[in-house]
Amino acid sequence: MDRVECVVIGAGVVGLAVARALALSGREVMVLEAADAIGTGTSSRNSEVIHAGIYYAQGSLKAKLCVQGKQLLYDYCVERGIAHRRCGKLIVATSEAQLPQLQGIIAKAAANGVDDLVLLSAEEARAMEPHLACVGAVYSPSTGIVDSHALMLSLLGDLENAGGMLALNSPLKQAQCAQGAIVLVAEDGTELEADWVVNAAGLSAPALASRFAGLAAEHVPSAYYAKGNYFTLSGRAPFSRLVYPAPEAAGLGVHLTLDMGGQAKFGPDVQWVDDPADLQVDPRRGDGFYAEVRKYWPGLPDGALQPGYAGIRPKIQAPHEAAKDFVIQGPAVHGVPGLVNLFGIESPGLTSSLAIAQQVLACLQAPVQAQPGAR
Repeated sequence: MDRVECVVIGAGVVGLAVARALALSGREVMVLEAADAIGTGTSSRNSEVIHAGIYYAQGSLKAKLCVQGKQLLYDYCVERGIAHRRCGKLIVATSEAQLPQLQGIIAKAAANGVDDLVLLSAEEARAMEPHLACVGAVYSPSTGIVDSHALMLSLLGDLENAGGMLALNSPLKQAQCAQGAIVLVAEDGTELEADWVVNAAGLSAPALASRFAGLAAEHVPSAYYAKGNYFTLSGRAPFSRLVYPAPEAAGLGVHLTLDMGGQAKFGPDVQWVDDPADLQVDPRRGDGFYAEVRKYWPGLPDGALQPGYAGIRPKIQAPHEAAKDFVIQGPAVHGVPGLVNLFGIESPGLTSSLAIAQQVLACLQAPVQAQPGAR
C-alpha cells in the first residue's frame, strides 16, 4: 500500500489553497480530484466576487475568514500577477422603506472589522453610476472581482513547485480511520494510507464523510443544494462597479456583477434542487430577473438577458432554516486524529480560501483530545 503524509480531497479553490499551505509548510501532499480537471464545481460556477465581509454574523467564521482572506487574496493576486480588479460595490435602496437598512449594513460591517463603507445619497450614487436608480446607497470600495481559474492555476503551480501532486479522475469509495493513519480506498480499489486527510470535496463533502468508517455519524451534516442561476447581458453594461440591491429576507437579491472583460451578469437567484448535477438555466426564470433588475436599472432593454450558467451552493441547512456558518471540523471535535472535514463552504468561500487554508493547518497541528462518543 502506498503512503503519503497528507491527502486533500477536492481540487476546487479551497482544496487547492489548503494543499498549497500544507506543501509550503514542508509536508508531502497529494490532491485527489474525482473530475478530469481542477475547479469544475462550485469554484467555477460563481460570481468571482472578492467580498468585503459585510453581511456575515459577528464572530462567525464567515465574517472572520472573509475579512482575513480578502486581504490575503488581494496581496496574492498582486504578487502573482493574477487578473483582478478592486472595482467597488454599491448596495442600493430602491424604496424609502429600505433606507434604514443601509445604516444597519454599515454597523454590521464595522462589527466585522470592515470600516471603509460610505453612506451615499441618491445624487452621490448616481454621480458614480449615472444609469442607477436608487434613493440611497452604501459604497464598498474593497469589494472586487478575480479571475478564479487563473487563481486556481496559480495555487496548483505553488503546490507542485513545493513538491505536491495532483491526481485527477480519482474518485474515492470509502475510508477507514485506523489507529495512527487513515486508509483511503479509491473507486478502482487502489488503497492509499495518509497521516492527515482534508475533506474539501465541496458539494460531496457530507456524502464522502459518511463513508469514513470510524467517524461518528453525528458529526456528518445533511447536504442541501441551493442552485443559483445567472443571466448574462447582451452588449456592454453601463456600469463600472458591482450593484447589489438592499438585502431581502431570502438572500442578497439579484445583483449585477462584472467579469474581468467588463461583461455583466445578473444573479444568482435561489432555487432549491434535489440533484447537484441540475445545472440547466430555465429561460422562463428570466421574467423575474427583469423585474428585479429594473428596480435599480430601469433602462434594462427588453430581450437583453440571456440564460448564462448555474452553480450549486453546498448548503448544510434546509430551505427554511437559518443560514449556517462554515464548518471546519477537526480532531478536537470528532476525535479522529489527522482528519479535517470542510462542510458548507459556500460564499464567501472563494474570498476566504487562503484564510481557510491557514485555519485548516492550525487545526491539524493542534493537540488532539478525543471527545466523548467519538470513535
